[in-house]
Amino acid sequence: MKILNKSLLYLALLGGACSVQSCNDFLKEEVYSQLSPTNYLKTKEGLTSVLYEGYAKAANMNSNNSIYVLGPQEFATDVLYQSGDNVEATIRNFRDFNWDPTMDFLIQNWDSPYQCVRNANIVLENIAASNLSDEERKLYAAEARFLRAISYYKLYFFFGPVPLRTSTDEALSLPRATDEVMTSFIESELKVAVADLPNPGAEKEKYRAHKAAAQGYLVKFYLNTKQWQKAADTSAEFIKNFNFTLFGEYKDLFKVENENNKEYIWVRPAIASSDRATANSWSNVSFPENFKSAPQIGLTFKSSWLNWPNEFRIYDEFYNSFEANDKRKNLMITSYINNADQTVNLLGTDNVRSFKYWPDQNHVGAAHGNDIPEIRLSDIYLSYAEALNELQYPNQVAFDYLNLVRKRAGLSDLTSVVVTSKDMFRDRILAERGHEFYNEGHRRMDMIRMGKFISDAVRRGKNASAHHVVYPIPQVVIDSDAQIKQNTGF
Repeated sequence: MKILNKSLLYLALLGGACSVQSCNDFLKEEVYSQLSPTNYLKTKEGLTSVLYEGYAKAANMNSNNSIYVLGPQEFATDVLYQSGDNVEATIRNFRDFNWDPTMDFLIQNWDSPYQCVRNANIVLENIAASNLSDEERKLYAAEARFLRAISYYKLYFFFGPVPLRTSTDEALSLPRATDEVMTSFIESELKVAVADLPNPGAEKEKYRAHKAAAQGYLVKFYLNTKQWQKAADTSAEFIKNFNFTLFGEYKDLFKVENENNKEYIWVRPAIASSDRATANSWSNVSFPENFKSAPQIGLTFKSSWLNWPNEFRIYDEFYNSFEANDKRKNLMITSYINNADQTVNLLGTDNVRSFKYWPDQNHVGAAHGNDIPEIRLSDIYLSYAEALNELQYPNQVAFDYLNLVRKRAGLSDLTSVVVTSKDMFRDRILAERGHEFYNEGHRRMDMIRMGKFISDAVRRGKNASAHHVVYPIPQVVIDSDAQIKQNTGF
């Protein structure tokens, strides 16, 4: 199998079909080339260019993956907060639930998915008249529908129902879809993608869509819409049909040199390039002040790495929630040695640091190349266990898959002797998901699904209310289209 170099996605982002000037403008733009747009879109070269830019937009590669993409999914939870530098004021609003439609970071999570939708629609509308073979037409259509589906998936779970654009010929102004229409569309598109995409390993290039990616998103969709039987059945089918395996050592899973592993089902590619907007910048915001080394995890500062004043910090309460021998917390540091060879303690002041994305030895300035997993096999295992528990407690298969994840973490099996009810199992799953997926962008949705997001924020003294289960639609979007109504409470 050939590998689609991540730089191709980067080039697609910089020189692809079109650029974005405003929320209205991007809906009107055309694809430009030395050829006429009409002829260019009949060629394999033209359609591939548009499709690749769709991949770049689906990966949200025009946003700093650490701050703009992962951050909004964790800053409002019990895991992560930030202080320092000029982004602190914005992030404090996310953290304290002082949300309003003008907050920074919102538009990045609106524009990129819609740009991907635009590209997917362009591909789908031009396939029939193109010079692609029948096999290529089927493949490109399935990829476009997959990218469009996951873009709407991300929009829906971030903002709630949004305008559903399935054609470039639609009016510029569209109202938001109903919840039923939105969820039905996402489900049907993912089902078609599962049917028509190649098996994992048979895709034309690495980082292009395959059946397992589409089915993995379908599992997540059913889980987050609480369709428990469908979530259980789709998880079981996934486990039966695909040959993914848990990576041996959790602490090494997220290193650049191990990113082509058999646990990653779908990832957001990161590029170590001079343009850090396409990169994984996590480690730059993890180093504490004057960091020299952290012997407890074997990390010594390299002079070419960057240590930004914008610092991501893990709450003590979250760190202390891990069992004593849980290997997954070994990517966090509770103390370090500074440049004066003094030991500085971090635990006790909500200042624990996470190095889940281990610094890239081949970084380019602030840009590190660690791919960010969106779906891993352990996610499928825990989704399966959760769905089975919601359907029936006790369920031995649910315990079995929960314990597979715990075993990798160095933990003993849980049984119904200890976890004695459906509610206790649900709480255990939430804790395990927090420990397994911290800093991967899952925590907000997991807490919402299990009814803990608002109550836990209130417990922690935040200004949280029921309407905060979705983010406000960016004010620039509301201003550009009178048919788009703001979410309740904002």
